[in-house]
Amino acid sequence: MTIETFRRTMAETKYIPAGSELHLAFHAFSQEALKITAKLNGQYHTPDEVRQMMAELTASEIDETFGMFPPFYTDCGKNIKLGKRVFINAGCQFQDQGGIEIGDDVLIGPQTIIATLNHDPNSEKRGGMIPKPVKIGNKVWLGARVTICPGVTIGEGAIVGAGAVVTKDVTPRTVVAGVPARIFRTV
Repeated sequence: MTIETFRRTMAETKYIPAGSELHLAFHAFSQEALKITAKLNGQYHTPDEVRQMMAELTASEIDETFGMFPPFYTDCGKNIKLGKRVFINAGCQFQDQGGIEIGDDVLIGPQTIIATLNHDPNSEKRGGMIPKPVKIGNKVWLGARVTICPGVTIGEGAIVGAGAVVTKDVTPRTVVAGVPARIFRTV
């Protein structure tokens, strides 16, 4: 399966049966992601080298304004879209099969987790997966150790406080925090 076919299929798919062609494509992309992230995380790299490895990992062009402090972890990599002037701090984990779109001028705090898949709640089909993309708008700031659950959209200019678990969409220019995250004020 090509990367473009994978991305298009994931955007249209509501359910992925365990063992299906699409599920097996996850595993192939995962092996490549493990190889690239092991190299990325295993030693020091210049900012240009980090961008080159992220371009290889995501199979897309990465803007020269992108910055990241490794380590970085992902179990796919091919369904991450990064805007301009994005900074990803150390220890972040992206489960991107369902799609992660990050806008411009976004700051992502250390050890942030972004998930885009849920397993089938039916225990007889638990290996099946339900993809839901995550979208992060322009000028968003995610604090340290934020967890973003599948299907969440974070609106432009929002701030997500450290340690928050975001289970629902965040409206633009609001500050959310807590478990689950709730609105504290507007900015």
